[in-house]
Amino acid sequence: MMGWFSAVIGQRTLRSWAIVGIVGTIAMTTVLLVGMQVAAYASHPEESLPGSNFEIDTDANLKVDDAAPSIDWANVAETRKADSPSGSSDESFGQGTKEDTASPTVVNGSIPPNKSDLKFFGVYQEGNTSTGFLNLFWSRVQDPTGTTNMDFEFNKRQCTPNQTPKDPDCTANGLTPIRSAGDLLIIYDLSQGGTHPTLSIRRWTGSAWGPAEDLTAAGDATGSINTSPIPAGESDGLGAQSARTFGEAQISLSALLDPTKCDSFGSAYLKSRSSDSFTAALKDFVPPQAVSISNCGRVVVKKVDLATSAVLSGATFTINPANSATPPVSTLTEKATGVFCIDNLLIGKTYTVHESVAPTGYDPAPDQTFTPQTTDSCGNVTGSTPPDLTFNDVAQKGAIQVTKTRKHAADGPGDHPHAGVSFTVNGVTKTTDANGQACFDGLAFANYTVHETVPASYNGEDDKTIAVNNKASCTDNPYNGETVSFHNTPLSNITVSFESQVQGGTASTIACTGLTATPPDGTPNAFDDTSEKFQDLEPGTYTCTVVVDP
Repeated sequence: MMGWFSAVIGQRTLRSWAIVGIVGTIAMTTVLLVGMQVAAYASHPEESLPGSNFEIDTDANLKVDDAAPSIDWANVAETRKADSPSGSSDESFGQGTKEDTASPTVVNGSIPPNKSDLKFFGVYQEGNTSTGFLNLFWSRVQDPTGTTNMDFEFNKRQCTPNQTPKDPDCTANGLTPIRSAGDLLIIYDLSQGGTHPTLSIRRWTGSAWGPAEDLTAAGDATGSINTSPIPAGESDGLGAQSARTFGEAQISLSALLDPTKCDSFGSAYLKSRSSDSFTAALKDFVPPQAVSISNCGRVVVKKVDLATSAVLSGATFTINPANSATPPVSTLTEKATGVFCIDNLLIGKTYTVHESVAPTGYDPAPDQTFTPQTTDSCGNVTGSTPPDLTFNDVAQKGAIQVTKTRKHAADGPGDHPHAGVSFTVNGVTKTTDANGQACFDGLAFANYTVHETVPASYNGEDDKTIAVNNKASCTDNPYNGETVSFHNTPLSNITVSFESQVQGGTASTIACTGLTATPPDGTPNAFDDTSEKFQDLEPGTYTCTVVVDP
């Protein structure tokens, strides 16, 4: 009784308790209660790491054995890849290819059934921060003699096979990705007859796999193998599995991904080694499959007009801290009209998004912060992608300042301010002040007609069209908006008179060059007193001729 409890409590996660009999001592009762604090009740023992809902079963299987929130391969959408059928078409590694071989040699049909002929592998990421987990499974045709040695390779690059010309991300074999520094190799080693594998990790240095880190000893990984057959109906589509042909593992994301920076892996594949020596030859492999193992997120920003909600293009957004070591800030990319995105952001880290350049005619909106919570990239962002942040820009307004002057001899030579004159812009009428000025602001960028209501006895100017495209207000000091001037000229009248001393004795004709007289009272050119009036004359020199008694 005591031995059974000690064995179970020694597991990293106790998800099941079989109460057999009565605990007879206070010490045993205390142990039982402690176990219950870190465990969920279940009908069978599990090996899952603390904090995970994924069932890594002591006797590995694919079905969900416990109530929610427990999950297993049967009810998650894992990434799964099947190997080619056993036989002449089954690809494998050959010619002494080892793990450090940067460009493995691929051959067909050379895997004996007793050398870990593989069938499937699966990958499922549970969570997306350092508190999450990477869950893996493998399956094989039959249990070979000796140890079980599986390696899961995770690459940053993706290789698209069978391309012409060859995908530049593929090695010479056209099937496996070119390795990048930081690529991962998760090693699943199981002694002959064992049920609990040792899991370790190596990282690609740029030329070879680095030293192994024992994840199991560090408490960062766990795993198991099926000691019981798995019926086809409980295999989640893998087919019936005889004993020791299905294995699963779980690794803390914190052991795989640097929690201080964004990291992503886009491809994974499974390999078998001929022995537990790391330098042993590689045998069968399940070809690479695209995956998305990442602690990276994105932010999608939408740019709109505050008043109309119209989408605006032409802005520039930066994010701080940057999504890379340099520069200190990074710039978002406009993926569609008014929709901007940047990815490779660390999940759970808070970033400040700044509108460094607003669209023409707009003021930038205030900074906003964003903390990515889900893994995603900018690759699938379109104009209809829901934004994480919306920046509402206020359209800039301009102003038109009208200056009105006139000639006024009583005030001296030159032009002088003309107060009290009405001007109309965009339906608004204002009157010039003592300085001869009237100002109109709050004008959206556009063309405007400035109209003067010309005062009596003055000659005014025609309407003028002014383009407003500069941010300004009438209260600016100094004023830097649009300006327009109008000048009025006072009008004069000339009257030329003739008087005969003898009534009817003489007559006259009166004419001023270039002018048309306004008929006076009476009849012109009569043999009587005669005068001609010339009205609404601007300042100038005029010549008038009077002919008497022609």
